[in-house]
Amino acid sequence: MSWHITADLMDAYLSGGLDPARAMSVDAHLGGCPDCRAAVPYEEDRLRDSWQRLEAEVLSPRPSPVERLLRSGGVHEHVARLLTATPTMSGAWVAAVVAALAFAVLAARESAAYLPVFLAVAPILPLAGIALAYGPRVDPVHELLASTPLSGARLLLVRAAGTLAVAVVLAAGASPLLPAPAWLSAAWLLPSLATTSCCLLLSSRLPVPVSALATGGLWLLGVAAAGGATGDLLAAFGLAAQIGYGCAALLISLRLYSKVNA
Repeated sequence: MSWHITADLMDAYLSGGLDPARAMSVDAHLGGCPDCRAAVPYEEDRLRDSWQRLEAEVLSPRPSPVERLLRSGGVHEHVARLLTATPTMSGAWVAAVVAALAFAVLAARESAAYLPVFLAVAPILPLAGIALAYGPRVDPVHELLASTPLSGARLLLVRAAGTLAVAVVLAAGASPLLPAPAWLSAAWLLPSLATTSCCLLLSSRLPVPVSALATGGLWLLGVAAAGGATGDLLAAFGLAAQIGYGCAALLISLRLYSKVNA
């Protein structure tokens, strides 16, 4: 080394008084200069304990409660960890879904005329989650996962399945609170599967957020058009429509399966 860190510079570095550029320069120098590195004061016991905690966290990370639950249900360890790292599995997104469902339920209980609001909103919630589950702008570990075998369509499918499962469970829990027969309270399920499958299929050609927005917009437009044409806002949730949603979900899912395994 042609230079060494002076005492004043070392004191400023240790006290955090250096600007970022100079601090990075000192960091780089310490990495290559054993003499200056030896001059950095440290507590041997504290340093050893810190390294032990760091090694335990990196080499044997403690799984979160959700990850342990998934693994106990038979989900592979790497898939469980991938799901728990999904941005839309965070508490903020789940809280937002609960708030949206609560608002729709309260509106329906206030007046049965608002029941279609719940049925129309429930299939959109998974789409919103999928839009935030994959991509460089929303996923903090996107670049890391992009270099793994699970990147691309498989990663999107895994995370979309997790997002859909959470949304379906929450919506299913809210359905019994609706002032409607059981069959009508569950009339959102097949549309939710169909719209989610359609969004995933479109994602092979369009960015995920665009696919989610387009699918959600078409769904709401279809519900409004069916209601306007028949004068019945529940027309989009009748028996014939449910059969159509089920067939669409099945056909699109088969298409997705063939694309992923191609």
